Amino acid sequence: MTEELPEDFAWGNSSSSMQTEGAFDIGGKGKSVYDVRPATKDASDWHDAIDEYHRYNEDFDLMAKEGMNFYRFQISWSRVNPMGDGDFNEEGIKFYDKLITALLKRGITPMICLYHFDMPLHLAEEYNGFLSRHVVDAFVRYGIEMVKRFGDRVKYWITFNERNLYHTSGAFRIAGYLKGDKTIDELYQISHHVMLAHAGVVNYIHEQTDCKTGGMLAYSEVYPASPKPKDILYARQINEFLNRDLLDVFVFGRYSKEVLTFVKNHQIDMDYQLNDDEALVKVTSDFIAFSYYRSDTISSDLVPEGTIPNYYLDKGVKKNPYLKSSEFGWQIDPLGFRDILTKVYNEYGVPMFPIENGIGLREEFDGSEIQDDERIEYHREHIQAMKDAIFEDGVEVIGYLGWGLIDIPSSSGNMDKHYGTVYVNRTNHDLKDMKRVPKKSYWWLQHVIKTNGSDLSDLK
Repeated sequence: MTEELPEDFAWGNSSSSMQTEGAFDIGGKGKSVYDVRPATKDASDWHDAIDEYHRYNEDFDLMAKEGMNFYRFQISWSRVNPMGDGDFNEEGIKFYDKLITALLKRGITPMICLYHFDMPLHLAEEYNGFLSRHVVDAFVRYGIEMVKRFGDRVKYWITFNERNLYHTSGAFRIAGYLKGDKTIDELYQISHHVMLAHAGVVNYIHEQTDCKTGGMLAYSEVYPASPKPKDILYARQINEFLNRDLLDVFVFGRYSKEVLTFVKNHQIDMDYQLNDDEALVKVTSDFIAFSYYRSDTISSDLVPEGTIPNYYLDKGVKKNPYLKSSEFGWQIDPLGFRDILTKVYNEYGVPMFPIENGIGLREEFDGSEIQDDERIEYHREHIQAMKDAIFEDGVEVIGYLGWGLIDIPSSSGNMDKHYGTVYVNRTNHDLKDMKRVPKKSYWWLQHVIKTNGSDLSDLK
């Protein structure tokens, strides 16, 4: 007998507000750090995105027709609170109320993400983003208000997209940090402050509502480049510092002993205060959410002596000769996806929820259907790897959400990097008509969802 996924298995899409909404200066929205970033040769600005602010009904119809029953979207902090720490904007809140109503009308379960790197500009300029505890307090106030407004209808929440990126060199870009020397102390302070902000919201959710929430990581499998013991050590340390340290908080309410020992031995000031312990020890997770796109391979020979584990991947990544790469250089590794699902579940015993997965491809629309067989193969292999984790390894998985399954600008603002099963007719510097056109993968995924993942074969 063929194993079958649960009837309520979540199939859907994930996106962020700045990559979808547009409408950057209407509806009472305040400026975010993205709104002031200019277009470049290889990237658009962030003013229009795919104009989902005006076209969400069209996009939700496409999701529903594809069979999706789940959509993870983001509330723009500066749309509902223009200054970030000031008065709430009822017009912005009404927009998300309409979004939620439209999703539920189509039988699509909403999941809200509260922060996807788009810090309100005022908080970045005045307080240097999450380096300041004032911004932590402002985020908790904003997050709790959104839960109060929407928690009766939205039962799934995540606070921060890809929480572990705040423990890497990218933290300064995504945390609203605009000025300073980017010291190691500041890196650890930002990471700790973001965890306090997470704790403030999730503790409220668990104490005051029946909603579900959990931590979210950007999880890449990291292999040692060789059997060299130092390569193996570095791969393990990367997982400990960037993943397990935070999973320990999400599930057990405490940081990794190894990481805290490192902080002490290197005299790192992470602004850890005694009263913060009380907030963290109450933290629990109803699920572990994560994004997965690729795996990396670490060579200790490439890492300068004295580099902290948080920065190993900045210098030490080596191409894995056993894996294929996408045209953007990301190495495709479905088995790594299965391994993450299984090892995290085995260790923490919390349901797993992959909420981003996909491949970026260069595509052009010439009037005929885009034949994106490479995307179909990517999703087929990853869905099969997920099923292997469920049926062969015993992992409890809530669902499978693809990333940006209606084309959106990439995280760098590049419209040439397409992730969607639906093409959006615009380029980096020409908005055109933004017409939505299903690709071959749209019809394939529609069939996969219709069979609840039991048939991953090509369409006849």
